[in-house]
Amino acid sequence: MRLVNQAGRLGVDVAGRFIDLELHSGKRFSSDPMSAFADWDAIRAWASKQSAGEVGPRVEPAKLGSPVPRPTQVFAIGLNYKDHAEEANLPIPDAPMVFTKFPTCLVGPNAEVPLTSNRVDWEVEQVVVIGRQALRVPAVKAWDFVAGVTVGQDISDRRLQFSGKPPQFSLGKSATAFGPMGPALVSLDEFSAPDALELRCWVAGELMQESTTANLIFSVPELIEYISKDCALMPGDLIFTGTPGGVGSVRNPRRYLVPGETIESEIEGIGRLSNRCVARD
Repeated sequence: MRLVNQAGRLGVDVAGRFIDLELHSGKRFSSDPMSAFADWDAIRAWASKQSAGEVGPRVEPAKLGSPVPRPTQVFAIGLNYKDHAEEANLPIPDAPMVFTKFPTCLVGPNAEVPLTSNRVDWEVEQVVVIGRQALRVPAVKAWDFVAGVTVGQDISDRRLQFSGKPPQFSLGKSATAFGPMGPALVSLDEFSAPDALELRCWVAGELMQESTTANLIFSVPELIEYISKDCALMPGDLIFTGTPGGVGSVRNPRRYLVPGETIESEIEGIGRLSNRCVARD
């Protein structure tokens, strides 16, 4: 199942057609994109029976919003790929490094990104979406609590992020539009190996990052076990699982985003984000 948020309405992408949940379920389900997580299993069962035919309009990329626009909580993980820790000249962490991105930074897959300084960086990430409440969940059962995955960008203002000690991770990564997501929330049954997905990032057409989620230091099940040990994960919550090597702040010379450039972020089986950088007013 591929859930999409088109013009603020929840639907299923079936072969490029937008099947509006509320309209085509006879109002059994709501059009509110956050409503899916209240009855995830029922929506999955309904969606599995849908076919494209001529029943829906085309999915329009320009109208897509974040598939999860208003989560209760957004967790993010730092230094979760070995090559990223090494390029930053930092030790491999002994436990997940958890911070938050504030939900107001979340935007759709084609939104413009206003740059807050001359040191704004890119970070392609797999984003995990929780499907049911998870508290003290062991890793061996963790995938059962996942609704699906999507593509995310953990855009980061390095000037603000490292403006003090300790650093301002959450604030530096939560400016307006610093959390592009999409184009769809894809359920796990769409993947033969959901824990080994290829991800890439291009800036101005140049490939900057390329890896696979199999290279995560702490896997998705380990992250869910670690976070849910102390915090209840709620349906619709997000986990930005970390970025691989190739960010701009540790290149020689350093490379940051400038107005007019486009960040393209892709994960196999999910799709691509395309976010143009603009000067902030």
